[in-house]
Amino acid sequence: MSATAGQAADGVRSLADRFGIEPGMVVMEIGYDDDVDHDLRDALTDRCGELVDEDTDEVVDAVLVWYRDGDGDLFEILVDALNPLAGNGVVWLLTPKAGRDGHVEPSDISESAPTAGLQQTSTVNAGKDWSGARLVLRRGSKSKK
Repeated sequence: MSATAGQAADGVRSLADRFGIEPGMVVMEIGYDDDVDHDLRDALTDRCGELVDEDTDEVVDAVLVWYRDGDGDLFEILVDALNPLAGNGVVWLLTPKAGRDGHVEPSDISESAPTAGLQQTSTVNAGKDWSGARLVLRRGSKSKK
């Protein structure tokens, strides 16, 4: 049995695989600061190239939102993340794990995401200090680009 691109021979999926990032995808990043998980960023940029910032004019395939408690209104940030997102795109909401500075209560996500027109489909371990919630447009939400 052979491993696919980005997958180790022992069958362990890479971070880029877990995030569904493929070569050629355009990935936007919001909320970058010194505390982000650099191993995750490196894995993603190795797969798709440089991440674009929120000032991009491009339609993006995925948005990484680094969000900590106190970073502002989560609903507004999620709405901003939707503006350049392709209709089949995904928002990855990255938050500090429980017990870490800036931890975000899951209830905050479950309240803000649906209000922004998103639904959570899964979560991943995004590194030592970060968790990732995969958010997609809710069925019946206004079609994007």
